[in-house]
Amino acid sequence: MLATAALALAACNSDAAKPRIVAEKAKPAPAAKAPAKVARSEPIFYNGKTYQLDLTPAGDGYDLAVNGMGAKQEKDAVAVATSSLRYFACRDTQSSKVTRAPAFTGGTWKLAAKCV
Repeated sequence: MLATAALALAACNSDAAKPRIVAEKAKPAPAAKAPAKVARSEPIFYNGKTYQLDLTPAGDGYDLAVNGMGAKQEKDAVAVATSSLRYFACRDTQSSKVTRAPAFTGGTWKLAAKCV
């Protein structure tokens, strides 16, 4: 019994209860890097249907094409394009903004947008 008590007391470390003073400041977390600008084509599921989105780097933004929508779905095309751009190409803290008005040609909505 005495040996058990001595073992239990030996296991306790009196230094653990003392506060530890650190002279160095914590280093800030590294800033999130922007994803690499690469062209990509992705299927996007939106409102129960699957559309094809093409992203192509262009200057400081992207050219976007949404295939599979009708001529009356401009708002849907912009929603798909900007939300997909945020997901695939922008930093977590950024949003996306349309820089060229959408145009419907040949069954495809085409527009330009960038991360802001």
